[in-house]
Amino acid sequence: MTKEKLETMKPVEMEDKGGFAQQLSDFIQKNRMGFLIGLIVIIVGIIAFSIVNGVAGTLKTKAIAQVEDFSSRFDALQIDINSEEKAADVQTLLDELAAFAPKYKGYAGARAFSIMANIYVDKNNWVEAEKAWNNAAVAGAGAYIEPVALYNAAVAVEEQGDLPRAIEIYAQAADFDFPAASRAQFAIGRLNESQNNKDAALEAYRVLLSKWPNDQVWSNLAQSRIISLSVK
Repeated sequence: MTKEKLETMKPVEMEDKGGFAQQLSDFIQKNRMGFLIGLIVIIVGIIAFSIVNGVAGTLKTKAIAQVEDFSSRFDALQIDINSEEKAADVQTLLDELAAFAPKYKGYAGARAFSIMANIYVDKNNWVEAEKAWNNAAVAGAGAYIEPVALYNAAVAVEEQGDLPRAIEIYAQAADFDFPAASRAQFAIGRLNESQNNKDAALEAYRVLLSKWPNDQVWSNLAQSRIISLSVK
């Protein structure tokens, strides 16, 4: 290819680039409304996301404030919770908690169910206490309140006399890493022992010693029960 031909090709290449740029400019110009609408949609989406997050945060704050109000009212009623004079106030609080708690997950819902459970505990209504604690565990799933609620649900079931089911729930609680886990494990041994399930009781106590060897209370008690059961 001659130099003359090469030089005559250069302007063509330049013209192609200019043509493409012009075509792009024309395309944008013709479709500017579409681009504008797309940009508006994106902006609106960002604003909407921010508003939703802001509203969610506000609702969460209000929910927590409401729960704290419930808690304060319960504290004020607790001393005389079984008196006839406070019966109407207690029932009103229970009704409000029952309407509020199912609407929320996380702290607000779990705390509301926990307050309900504590009211039922004070009234020795273990069936309703169990239900409330189980609901608290579900609402607070993944948070510190879940194993606490499960442990308390197990206590409520034990108070009802259903020891096999209580053992199951204590076992669920013992699987969590929380301060009462070793106590839940000891309860498994204790309840098996009360049902004359010696082997199951020994196994539960040995698991306690294995998982919580440095526990100064429940491991020591488990060790003493192992010794006692072993000589029988």
